[in-house]
Amino acid sequence: MAQILLVGSVVILACILCSKLSSRFGIPVLLGFIAMGMLFGNDGIFGIEFNDFALTEQISSVALLFIMFYGGFGTNWKEARPVAVPAIVLSSAGTLLTAGLCGIFCWLVLKMDLLEGLLLGSVLGSTDAASVFSILRSRRLNLKYGTASLLEIESGSNDPFAYMLTVILISIRSGEGEIGEIVWLVVSQLAFGILLGIAVALGAVFVMRHYRFKTSNNYMLFIFAVALLAYALPQVLGGNGFLSVYLTGIILGNSSIPDKKTLVTFFDGFTGLMQMILFFMLGLLVTPSQMLGWILPAVLVVVFLTFIARPVVVALLLTPFGCKLRQQSLVAWCGLRGAASIAFSLTVLASDPSLQDSLFNTVFCVVLLSISVQGSLVPVLAKKLKMIDEEGDVLKTFTDYTDETEVQFIQLNITLRHPWANKMVKEVSVLPDTLLAMIIREGETVVPKGDTVIMPGDVVVISAVGFSEAGKVHLNELRLGPSHPYCGKMLKDCDFEPDALVVLIHRGDQTIIPSGKDVVYSGDVLVINYPEDL
Repeated sequence: MAQILLVGSVVILACILCSKLSSRFGIPVLLGFIAMGMLFGNDGIFGIEFNDFALTEQISSVALLFIMFYGGFGTNWKEARPVAVPAIVLSSAGTLLTAGLCGIFCWLVLKMDLLEGLLLGSVLGSTDAASVFSILRSRRLNLKYGTASLLEIESGSNDPFAYMLTVILISIRSGEGEIGEIVWLVVSQLAFGILLGIAVALGAVFVMRHYRFKTSNNYMLFIFAVALLAYALPQVLGGNGFLSVYLTGIILGNSSIPDKKTLVTFFDGFTGLMQMILFFMLGLLVTPSQMLGWILPAVLVVVFLTFIARPVVVALLLTPFGCKLRQQSLVAWCGLRGAASIAFSLTVLASDPSLQDSLFNTVFCVVLLSISVQGSLVPVLAKKLKMIDEEGDVLKTFTDYTDETEVQFIQLNITLRHPWANKMVKEVSVLPDTLLAMIIREGETVVPKGDTVIMPGDVVVISAVGFSEAGKVHLNELRLGPSHPYCGKMLKDCDFEPDALVVLIHRGDQTIIPSGKDVVYSGDVLVINYPEDL
């Protein structure tokens, strides 16, 4: 067990260092994770033997469900709404057309069996959300005409269609594809996926608005379980779990729910770990020496997809929406293939292991070429096409709260002796650049107006711009024991270090904002801010 943990820690640390190098040299970070897996694998330096396709397929599905959930959770629907229709048309009809064209190409040029070629086309039919999100975020590429939102919606929602097409072709290839069964498969995949995704999301929003958890950790665990439920429930009933979990993410991410910033921070880190594990395992699974014979077919497929199939499909579907030629060119180039394609190829292998060489190795080579060549050139092409919006911020496209300057809130408990008690709002003085945002009275929210009277027992909420350099605040706790020299003294009489300031007193269940005249007692916990240079 200790050896496994040792290897795991080394791998994670190596992948994190690899991500730093990838950012510095402009190489997509996900490619670095794959390369790291290949380095540790059969033909690599460390020679780890790993060929469990079934386990990798299961882990890939779990990783993808969280990647798709967070892709939906991070979607800013206000920004995405204007381009939602063309994005969904591209993610649905575009995926089917791309898969069909790729399948026919493989049949005619690579001399594959038609169904095998269509299977290859179906697993390569979708663009990879993880790759697109990673490049747009890491390079801060805000694109004109809502293109970042269009790519976000398209890449996040087309995996379910590629998965559905893959499942249908597997059924046909196994001889179970009668017309009635195929129709029911399509209907059940879409109906259960959409309805259950919406139902789970609305149920989760209702619970979070009406039931307050005690800690932020409980909100994280709740949403974590909701994501699992949104995927597993439709899968059990014959629906599309990936479509369901993506819709659940969109609804939750664009709803007013508690602790959203904490949730964003958690899932941002967690999905980053999932991407790291997923791409590393895929790199570990492949044997580079066995891929040499499939490089040429992969190159032909990449060239066909990049320069023929994807541009034709994009032009056919986006021209009716009035999209500009340079926008279409960039959207066509951003048709990156990634982890979802490899994961779906593993689903195919589960039904027919004989396709390991022809399908899996070809798909893997296509993904490597797509991420390395297309992914690396996305920023360059965006600049050449003059598609970069210098005044915008791509993080506003996503519901990414971590880089925004947020309003912070503080509460004042109004007692009988409080100087604001029984005064109207217009009679009280607040600090400049702060706002008396609301009053909570007996559990009800009161919107304050000038003539609103502040009553004893009220909780007054004040808002102000949050401090953006929190790293300069150095807080330490001092717990007072029975023999501590500060016990029984007023704060102004305590001999603190120069320039140190007590900002908070914890006394049992009480939280006290201190003044110099407050007396401290044994059992109190003083929260002290020390200057940066102390």
